[in-house]
Amino acid sequence: MEFKEVVNARRSVRKFSEREVPHEVLEQVLAEALKAPSSRNCRSTRFLVVRNPETVHRMAGMRDYGAAPLAAAPAAVVVMGDRTASDLWVDNAAISATMLQLALVDAGLKSCWVHVNGRPRCKENPDGEQAVDFLRTFLPIPEECGVLCVIALGYSDFEPKPLPEDTVVRVQWLE
Repeated sequence: MEFKEVVNARRSVRKFSEREVPHEVLEQVLAEALKAPSSRNCRSTRFLVVRNPETVHRMAGMRDYGAAPLAAAPAAVVVMGDRTASDLWVDNAAISATMLQLALVDAGLKSCWVHVNGRPRCKENPDGEQAVDFLRTFLPIPEECGVLCVIALGYSDFEPKPLPEDTVVRVQWLE
């Protein structure tokens, strides 16, 4: 795929087929995503790949809002950052997560970013248990790592509507 095609095809998709994502395909997209730039080339981003459907489904319980795409996804990638490697781990992880989503499109997969960092499990109780704390109860997340998001991924025939073509109103030129 040409870069423009990848960018134009990337959309958040929340409906996945049950088709398993081959290990080799995931290996390739992860290798591409790990080439993302990072602050001072510190390479602070870490990925945790979850392919067990029951575990992915359980991950959807991390939040009572916004995590539903995980419930039926055949796989997910927990995007983490090593806090001891950089104080910009969140920024580095966000760049890597974006690169991961683009690589998934290029591989014929769909995805949805589910935010974790700073999100409570219960929307009505923002000071209560955090989504990351729930995930730590059953996933092997290293203590030194913060979790930015989880990328739900898989195959899907669902085609979301195209983006509006209003980019002019969001771009300011100074010449």
